[in-house]
Amino acid sequence: MKKDKSKYILAIETSCDETAAAIIQDGQKIISNVVASQIESHRRFGGVVPELASRHHIEQITLVLEEVFSQAKMSIDEIDAIAVTEGPGLVGALLVGVSTAKALAFAHQKPLIGVHHIAGHIYANRLEEDFSFPLLALVVSGGHTELILMRKHGQFEVIGETRDDAAGEAYDKVARTMDLPYPGGPEIDQLAQLGEDTLSFPRAWLEEGSFDFSFSGLKSAVINTLHNAKQKGIELKKEDIAASFQASVVEVLVEKTYQAAKKYQVEHVIVAGGVAANRGLRNALKDKFDDGTIKLSIPPLWLCTDNAAMIGAAGMIAYQKDLQTDWAMNANPALDLEIYGDR
Repeated sequence: MKKDKSKYILAIETSCDETAAAIIQDGQKIISNVVASQIESHRRFGGVVPELASRHHIEQITLVLEEVFSQAKMSIDEIDAIAVTEGPGLVGALLVGVSTAKALAFAHQKPLIGVHHIAGHIYANRLEEDFSFPLLALVVSGGHTELILMRKHGQFEVIGETRDDAAGEAYDKVARTMDLPYPGGPEIDQLAQLGEDTLSFPRAWLEEGSFDFSFSGLKSAVINTLHNAKQKGIELKKEDIAASFQASVVEVLVEKTYQAAKKYQVEHVIVAGGVAANRGLRNALKDKFDDGTIKLSIPPLWLCTDNAAMIGAAGMIAYQKDLQTDWAMNANPALDLEIYGDR
C-alpha cells in the first residue's frame, strides 16, 4: 500500500488506433505511460479501419495494463481512481477502454471518471507546466480544429471550430492524393521543409471577426491543382506542393489564434492534438508569440499524439471536483466538450 498523500490515477485511452494506459500522480507527474500503436496495421489500408482498431484494442489492453503497473512498480490497490476516454472517437474502440475501466473500477471499488478526449489533449500540456488563466487552447488533430477558451480548470468554451474538414483531415486527404504513405501529416510536414510556397493556395479567413476555420476549399484547390497538372503532363515538385499547402494551413491557424488571444486577453496559449507535432506550425507559433506578452506552451512531440497520460491529467481535475461517473457511463462518440466541462 502507498504511504504518501499523493493521489494516483490509472488512465486508459482507446479512442482510435492507440491502446494506451498510464499512471499519473497528482495530475502532473507521469509514473508510467505505455502506448501500443496500430499504425503498421492500418497503413496498408491508407487510414484507420474501425473494426480492425477495435480488435487490436481487445488484444492489447491487458498487456498494456500489465506493463504500465510493472513500470510503475505499483498495484491497483494503490490507485485512487480510474479515468478513461469516454468520447469522442470510434465507438467500437471507445467501448474496449470503457468496458475495461468499468470492470476494474467495479472489481476494486475505485471511483470511475469519464474523460473527454479533447480535454485530455489540452491537459497534456499540464504534464509539462501549470496553466495560467484565462487560457486559450488551439486544438488541431485529424478530427478536430478548435479554439477553446478556459477561464478556470475544467471549464471549456468553444469560440472557434472548423465548418468542414479538420486540419489533420485535410493533411491526410492531400497526402493520399500525393501518393504519400499513411499517416500523411508527418510526410507532408517533412516534405514542406524542403520546398517553397510557390503555388499560393487560398486562405479561408471567413467573415470578419470569425474564429471558425474552413479547410475544404484549400483541400479541393490542392487536389484540383494536382489533377490538372497530371492531365496536362506537367510535373510539380512534391516539396513545393507540400510547402504551399502547409503555408496556407499554418497562416490561418496562427493568425486566428493570435487574434483570439488578443481579443480575450488571455495569459496563456497552448497547442494540443496530433497536428501540434507539425514543425511548421510549432515554429510559426513561436515566431508569432515571441514577444513574451502571452505565454505559449507547445507539448513535446510524444504528448501531441494520443496517449493515456493526458487522460490521467484531465481525469485528476474531474476527480478533484468530485465528478465521479456512474455505472451507466457508456462510450459516447459525440460527447460535447462544453457540456462535459459543465457537468
